[in-house]
Amino acid sequence: MEHIENQVRLRGVLLALPHFSHENHGRRFYRFTLEVARLSGTVDLLPVVAEERILNAMDLSGGEMITVTGQIRSHNVRENGLRHLLIFVFAREIICEDGDPINEVTLEGPICKEPTYRRTPLGREICDVMLAVPRSFRRADYLPCILWGRTAYEISQCHIRDRICIRGRLQSRIYTKQTEDGPQERTAYEISALTAEALEDQIQHQT
Repeated sequence: MEHIENQVRLRGVLLALPHFSHENHGRRFYRFTLEVARLSGTVDLLPVVAEERILNAMDLSGGEMITVTGQIRSHNVRENGLRHLLIFVFAREIICEDGDPINEVTLEGPICKEPTYRRTPLGREICDVMLAVPRSFRRADYLPCILWGRTAYEISQCHIRDRICIRGRLQSRIYTKQTEDGPQERTAYEISALTAEALEDQIQHQT
């Protein structure tokens, strides 16, 4: 059953054919990267995981672009003794069709870390929020979100366990990490909020 608390819809270009990812309870899953262009011309390279039966049902005659509908998922893995949070799109449906790029995300869930509010050197307000978005079987996906401007300030007044709803897009960001082997380029994924609201009047405005 699809949860309304976690919805994503993407339309972009398939960069390469899907490759085998893993098998779970006899079901085979494949991974691929979807290139989704922004209005600015920048592109987001987004990881997608889909079950084999969904890929087998794809009709490639619909066009060069594909539309993916599903959920954003997270998975904790260990690398060199350190925990690392993997973010990806879990596909429920894939359609081959041409059209304008789409990157639409809706998330709803409680905050699981205190929001981090800051200003850039130019005075732009930013707030980082980690949501615990409910999933079936009492599980949750832990998804990093970034908010801007007045919305950033308003949500920064929330606290752990406050529920918020975010609408925005999933974006990829390249950063450099210093390691024992020297600097390495890595990719981070986060939800960039266009709108956000606290549910049940949880924000307490200052007078």
